[in-house]
Amino acid sequence: MHIVDGTLSLPIIAVGSTLAVGGLALGLRALDAERVPAAAMLSATFFVASLISVPVGPSSAHLIMSGVAGLILGWAAFPALFVGLLLQTLFFGYGGLTVLGVNTLNIALPAVIVGLAARPFLMHPRTGIAMIAGGLAGGGAIALTAIMVALELALTGEAFFVSAQGVILIHIPIMVIEGLISVAVVRFLRQVKPALLVSSRRTWV
Repeated sequence: MHIVDGTLSLPIIAVGSTLAVGGLALGLRALDAERVPAAAMLSATFFVASLISVPVGPSSAHLIMSGVAGLILGWAAFPALFVGLLLQTLFFGYGGLTVLGVNTLNIALPAVIVGLAARPFLMHPRTGIAMIAGGLAGGGAIALTAIMVALELALTGEAFFVSAQGVILIHIPIMVIEGLISVAVVRFLRQVKPALLVSSRRTWV
């Protein structure tokens, strides 16, 4: 869901980039040695999954896997997703350097929000409740990202109103797909690596 260079107004770029720097600082603080392998894996997953994209005006639609990143990494999702976005910008020209901060914020902040909301339920004794929480996190992260992108486009100018609406509409099926993927990931991790789903203070500070 990359916004391309030359699209957003300077104030939106400035605010978004500043907030992204703050998120990266918190994310690096939360990224302990135990979660570095998971962060690297999720960064690579995001990098590959989002390479197949459909242009939507000044943005694009593709899988992100940000909900899963938020569930597992917490604030550390910021540096993990930032690295994936930076590499895509440098190697494939996705997005752009001037909007790198905004794109990072749009994808990583929803990941953190859904992670905070769903994480307490991921080790619930009832597997069904954990899977529902995971599914809502996966779909919810995409929904929040689409809303943020749409708002930024709408605030930039009337010329982007139609594109802003299109961003939300085209991501509805992606919300469903990512929700189902998150359900499968939560179910799998509960069985083989539950430690990744156990909240720790370090992850969220």
